[in-house]
Amino acid sequence: MRKIYYNGNFLTLENNKVEAIMIEDGYIKKVGKKEEILLLKDNNTKLVDLCGKTMMPAFIDSHSHFFAVANSYLQVSLEGCTNIKEIQEKLLKYKVENNIENHKWIIANGYDNNNLEHKKHITKEEIDKVLPNNPVVITNKSGHSGIINSIGLKLLDIDINTPTPDGGIIEKKDNKLTGYLEENAFIENLKKVPMPDIEDILIAVKKAEKEYFSYGITTAQEGFMTNELINIYEKIIKENNLKIDIVTYIDVNILKDIKDKFRKNIKKYYHHIKIGGLKIFLDGSPQAKTAWMRTPYKNDEKYFGYGTMNDTDVEKSIQIAFNEKMQILAHCNGDNAAKQYIEAIKKINNDKNDSISKIRPVLIHGQFLGIDQLEDVKKLGIIPSFFISHIYYFGDIHIENFGLKRAEKISPAKSSLDNKILFTFHQDSPVIKSNMFETIWCSVNRITKNGLILGKEEKINVIDGIKAVTINSAYQYFEEDIKGSIKEGKKADLIIVDKDPLRIDKEEIKDIQILETIKNGDTVYKNNKVDIN
Repeated sequence: MRKIYYNGNFLTLENNKVEAIMIEDGYIKKVGKKEEILLLKDNNTKLVDLCGKTMMPAFIDSHSHFFAVANSYLQVSLEGCTNIKEIQEKLLKYKVENNIENHKWIIANGYDNNNLEHKKHITKEEIDKVLPNNPVVITNKSGHSGIINSIGLKLLDIDINTPTPDGGIIEKKDNKLTGYLEENAFIENLKKVPMPDIEDILIAVKKAEKEYFSYGITTAQEGFMTNELINIYEKIIKENNLKIDIVTYIDVNILKDIKDKFRKNIKKYYHHIKIGGLKIFLDGSPQAKTAWMRTPYKNDEKYFGYGTMNDTDVEKSIQIAFNEKMQILAHCNGDNAAKQYIEAIKKINNDKNDSISKIRPVLIHGQFLGIDQLEDVKKLGIIPSFFISHIYYFGDIHIENFGLKRAEKISPAKSSLDNKILFTFHQDSPVIKSNMFETIWCSVNRITKNGLILGKEEKINVIDGIKAVTINSAYQYFEEDIKGSIKEGKKADLIIVDKDPLRIDKEEIKDIQILETIKNGDTVYKNNKVDIN
């Protein structure tokens, strides 16, 4: 069906004045003056009066974990818990209300020890007290650590003699396990936990899709596709029930299997799934004190965090990506992890016509990417994707861990703009919700939960914040020709919002409401509280 949208404000990101647009067959066919566009109306055209509301390009998620968002619907949330008793009560309530049998795994998410008294982690014994007969995993909000109870440790074959993997910690106290695992030790063992039933997973996938749509996102990311997710994504593709586009980044160690099983998805969409490239992790989380820094953490002159891969393996991964002409994403929170990534790219880079910039390498998170490192980032064509909402959610914790002066430099968006570096923003969902307007608000205000302005010199303009989650993200995915702005020939991936973000107070941006999300010309989400038609 042909649709014409008119009588609204159009934020195109194309530096042009538009009064109406016509979409058809999933694409934007015509933009221009209202009178001109209305002349294109025929008997099969639906006219949509925007009633003064704003239409703009849909948001593009540059980094999240789509399956983890779906899986969170099958877990118990510990979001907001401030003491051990609250955690215990939520765990027990979840088991009872969901009729979970003994010996069935229970997974909890949204846990943050920084919200607990003295910031001390819950122990396996405290979990055992309420759930002695169920294996339990409590995942830290960062996704980089967690606590496993006694029966869970036993089922995973973890005991006091289990060797600790490189780039990880299995915590011991008084020659006993506390249940706390960190980085590679936690991530690798989490993979061994049995998946939910596939039918339950498929239902949760549709719930996750709806969640992304509700935030105006029409392209999402699977930030780390492991061997454990292959069968699930095969099933998702076979079902062909998705409307959202998902760009997946795979564990470099399973490239051969992916190429064999997902031939139709390599660097192109098939049933809305595209294999975008490879993913590696080079460190952990600054709020969990596992980010790898060039200078030590505050009040601990000997502790720098740590890396999770050696230089040789990092270089090997980048070389594979370069040879395969595939993009590579590297998780780098600390500036030493960023240094390792940058130096490895330098070694692989060919300064002639075959530059590594052609694969558009991405540096994910970049919380403490140094201002002095931006010159190399620009030269090598690296795209920083900043988790800018760290300022609000974890900024006060960063001040405690690093001191105010260093914390003020997190997510250096303005410095990147000054160096003419294209960057994107993300939420790393399910770490936080995929609220793009909140993210834009963070980038222009840089306010912490405690109300402190953190790094006012790194504030950016609203339009640059919008570009970081639209046209810049389209560029990151090599999709700048088909997504990210309102332009003839691009996909009709659009949103309608209640306020123009360029015409309201900057502090109100986080309160903008998504009224409607449009994917390939079809409405996929509508806010039932407001009817604009």
